[in-house]
Amino acid sequence: MGLLGDEVGFARALTAQEHESVMALGGHRTYAADAHLLTEGDRTSHVMIVLRGWVTVSVSTDRGGTRLILGLRGPGELLGEMAALDSHPRSATVRALGPVEVQVISGDAFRRFLALHPRVSGLVIRQLTFRLRSSDQERSALASLTVLQRLAARLNELSRANPTGPYAPALPGTRPTRAVVRLAQDELAATVGATREAVAKALRLLRDQEVVRTGNRMVEILDPALLALLADGHQE
Repeated sequence: MGLLGDEVGFARALTAQEHESVMALGGHRTYAADAHLLTEGDRTSHVMIVLRGWVTVSVSTDRGGTRLILGLRGPGELLGEMAALDSHPRSATVRALGPVEVQVISGDAFRRFLALHPRVSGLVIRQLTFRLRSSDQERSALASLTVLQRLAARLNELSRANPTGPYAPALPGTRPTRAVVRLAQDELAATVGATREAVAKALRLLRDQEVVRTGNRMVEILDPALLALLADGHQE
């Protein structure tokens, strides 16, 4: 399972000259926490590059308005490229986890730039391929893993990832010894395709085994080794 983007974000893979040229195509925009940057079904075609902050990428499901979070995207990552390339409606909703700053580029300008810069076009193709493979892995996990396994795998992934993300353990002036995932239970549920009640039950099991400690919008990892075993399907 994989919720995070490519190891090297789109903007970070650009050369200095490419980066300057891409950024010159558009302008800055800021969004408040919980704001929608892109909305599923819209027919807009602009793209965004995340400059600061983190966002969720989610799609609607058949379960009465619930959503499935497909990814977390952070600084350097490209958003909205599919609609810019194929002119179809937006396939997902992008929501700000906190204050977010992005560079907004029109779809026409982005397509013209890619036509003139094959290497950058290749980076976009690589990103699309990476996300397609991740999506396939997510669908497989939904079909074959229990909620406990999916939750353990997700917590394991986020707790071991780049500590500048929304799951960051650090507070100003502190150096914690344990990783902390800073997402609410309903957000965690949306990342594993389960109900909030099912995730709450799985978290109780993890607490009972002293694998995690939970708080307000917080899951602290107490036993990462056992969490990894549970993610692999070893039930205690």
